Amino acid sequence: MAHDRSEMEEAFARYCAAAAHGGATGDWRPWVETFVPEVHYVEHLYGEFHGREEVLAWITDTMAPWPISHMREFPWDWYTIDAEQGWLVGQVENRFVDPGDGEVYEGANWTRLVYAGDGLWASEEDVYNPAHFATVVRDWLQAWRTHHPDQPDGPPAPG
Repeated sequence: MAHDRSEMEEAFARYCAAAAHGGATGDWRPWVETFVPEVHYVEHLYGEFHGREEVLAWITDTMAPWPISHMREFPWDWYTIDAEQGWLVGQVENRFVDPGDGEVYEGANWTRLVYAGDGLWASEEDVYNPAHFATVVRDWLQAWRTHHPDQPDGPPAPG
């Protein structure tokens, strides 16, 4: 079913803004709400999730622990829209905050979003190399510990 490209662009802008909010605050519900309630999410390392609540539980549990809690930005290097098929495909970076050395620590994945209409996505599938992410995390941790010797295992917990 063909979709309107501008409608898909608007839905994608909301999706990206909600991901930025989730990364900044740890509140992933607005991002999950960019999907239909019966969303099908395929994450090749973690598995498949069905429905907003499963996706929300997974993303919240995955992004909360140190040091992944410092992977807060998700800029897209490129994307393309096939409005005829209702797909958006692109490469998104999963970027850590600067550990203090001014370097960029990030790992890319390819994502395919399938549009459902009415501003919502029906599904997402992420494809990436987990070994590359392990290297990024290792390098970021080394930089963090170099620049924060008083907090080698992360900042103190709030509260």
